[in-house]
Amino acid sequence: MNVEKITTKKVSQTVAEEIEKLIEKGSFKAGEMLPSVRELCDLFGVGRSSVRDAITTLSGKGIVYVKQGEGTYICEFDPSKLFNYHLLLPSSKEIIELFQVRKILETGIAEKSAIHRSEQDLLKMEECIYNQSVNKWESDYQFHMAMAKSTGNEILIQFMQFISATTKKAMIDFHQYIQKNPDTVKQIDNQHLQIYEAIKERESAKAHRMMSEHLNFVEEEMLQSHILQQSSRK
Repeated sequence: MNVEKITTKKVSQTVAEEIEKLIEKGSFKAGEMLPSVRELCDLFGVGRSSVRDAITTLSGKGIVYVKQGEGTYICEFDPSKLFNYHLLLPSSKEIIELFQVRKILETGIAEKSAIHRSEQDLLKMEECIYNQSVNKWESDYQFHMAMAKSTGNEILIQFMQFISATTKKAMIDFHQYIQKNPDTVKQIDNQHLQIYEAIKERESAKAHRMMSEHLNFVEEEMLQSHILQQSSRK
């Protein structure tokens, strides 16, 4: 297999992009297991941490999933067949429908996380909240995924991956929008912290409530962002 060795700064991001290209070309097929971390290191000429970070990114986008003790598999499910969020800009109706699903799914995830989370799960959530070395939308996504993973429920995790994969563009646009309003950014950061604290203290009902309030707030902000972007395009 002919691939270019990677020498760019954001190595893990480039590795993830290269793996995506190989999946699109059919070199790696849906349902199959990816080569091992060591083999991918040799293939791209990069270190193990870069490959692991790339797999985490791909997992977050719903392209692959990890089976503990086995390896990393390529998802067969194509979320774009279920949703229309691959469009450049989703409609208000699509945003509302998305958040209807998220409120059902993620409030339950927060509640279960408070019951089942481990100390390692808490460390991962904490890292997502305070990590300033990655894009804001990515740390936001990783925080929500860390909660899903802490439930130990593979179906919930895959649902989160599918939904997030379909809304990546909207999420990036939304975070670009709120960066212009530091107060909104601060509110969202505080909401994440409140959810985390409820999970840490194993207060499942409070975690459910905090997540509901957070999603209501983000939905309103995203709808406002959509309205403004639509106006600017007229």
